[in-house]
Amino acid sequence: MLRLMKRIHSLRSFSSAALPAPETNPSIMYCGIFINNEWRKSESGKTFETINPSTGEVIAEVQEGEAADIDVAVGAARKAFRLGSTWRTMDASHRGVLLNKLADLIIRDRTYLASLETLDNGKPYSVAYGFDVAASAGVLRYFAGWADKNHGKVIPMDGEFMAYTRHEPVGVCGQIIPWNFPLLMMAWKIAPALATGNTIVLKPAEQTPLTALYLAQLTKEAGFPPGVVNVVPGFGQAGAAIVAHNEVDKVAFTGSTEVGKLVKQEAAKSNLKRTSLELGGKSPNIIFKDANLDYAVETAHFGLFFNMGQCCCAGSRTFVEDAIYDEFVERSVKRAEKRTVGNPFDLGVEHGPQVDEDQMNKILCMIESGKTQGAKLETGGTRIGDKGYFIAPTVFADVQDSMTIAQEEIFGPVQQILKFSDLDEVIHRANKTDYGLAAAVFTKDIDKANHMIQGLRAGTVWVNTYNALASQVPFGGYKMSGQGRECGEYGLEAYTEVKSVIMKVHEKNS
Repeated sequence: MLRLMKRIHSLRSFSSAALPAPETNPSIMYCGIFINNEWRKSESGKTFETINPSTGEVIAEVQEGEAADIDVAVGAARKAFRLGSTWRTMDASHRGVLLNKLADLIIRDRTYLASLETLDNGKPYSVAYGFDVAASAGVLRYFAGWADKNHGKVIPMDGEFMAYTRHEPVGVCGQIIPWNFPLLMMAWKIAPALATGNTIVLKPAEQTPLTALYLAQLTKEAGFPPGVVNVVPGFGQAGAAIVAHNEVDKVAFTGSTEVGKLVKQEAAKSNLKRTSLELGGKSPNIIFKDANLDYAVETAHFGLFFNMGQCCCAGSRTFVEDAIYDEFVERSVKRAEKRTVGNPFDLGVEHGPQVDEDQMNKILCMIESGKTQGAKLETGGTRIGDKGYFIAPTVFADVQDSMTIAQEEIFGPVQQILKFSDLDEVIHRANKTDYGLAAAVFTKDIDKANHMIQGLRAGTVWVNTYNALASQVPFGGYKMSGQGRECGEYGLEAYTEVKSVIMKVHEKNS
């Protein structure tokens, strides 16, 4: 997967021969609610439109799940989880076989899935194909390997006892995923849950339901039993029903901190269900004067503008040491102005539209606040065209810590460049935020890097790189950026209960 990230860094240099041609008008095969390995309509009969963000046109009508549909899905998941069911009696190693089969099917349909993601989300096809789809298969394969290795321990307990632990599945897991990486976030959620023997009710984001629905069909083709994976598209009402349902044992949510707080509160009100949250960020990217300037400029650009800035870990606060500040700003502006924006199906395009009109307007409002509060708009700052939801890559200089654009998550293509002069000063300023998802440091001085690593309060700290992610490495945040970790061995903890077993041992009578 690290190799994939290297490929993402050089996506702009992909030639048309490097990738198979996209399906620019992929057929829409599944728009329903997936329960018990069957497609059904919503209980209410309601549907909603999913929109092509490149054009603003309707792609398809999708069934709108609500509380009644969630109740049916939870019932199916609960039945599949019962002791004695096919899923519970299945060998753990065979769960791994099924996950690997699902990964095989994703790779088989890679071109279609990447095209569908581009159509529904707006991300460049080259990114969807080279990163999202490949990484989705990769995380499924990684957790497939864990399926028969997530075991307990024998404990040398005092007295005439034998003690050991069992790692058991939590039960029915509600999962609510975001719209920025729809296919990949579904894979991140379902892979550890299925590997450890749970059943799932998943709600995709209403903006981007199509790849999640197609993946649901692939779980059936792969051989997962009915009721193990259930996918219910819909709006917040469907998500709220998952969180409030007393037969849901655990909820995993990726999205905004604002909604994450509500998820935590409502989960506690129902049955005190376990929660894991991957929330917002305002990640500092710190560039010291001894860094390789060309590399730092390019990597900071990638760290912010990747996926049109719609990344929870985006390096949106770029702190640059005063000695190189002016040159860094100048080079960053030139790089942003060279960024290719346009039709995401064009293999030469780096940058597509924002996901929807609401997101576009929110970003434009944040840009206006930056101008009003005195930041210097160096480039961009406007909508491109009147069709679709495109925003020009934007760079602000002379940004101060107190400005709204330096405090709140923008989730768009807006780079803010701040000046610093002292090591401990920048640590303090970098940490002066409610968030703590990620951070990065660019320097050739290993002592300086180690000092920064210890000082920065973030779940991931990158050194001389950005957005380097891997299935093997845990991802999650400090503070209001979330609770729990996804990926890696740590990602299994959210989906298992630890049971202690203590047996009295009687000595044989002589």
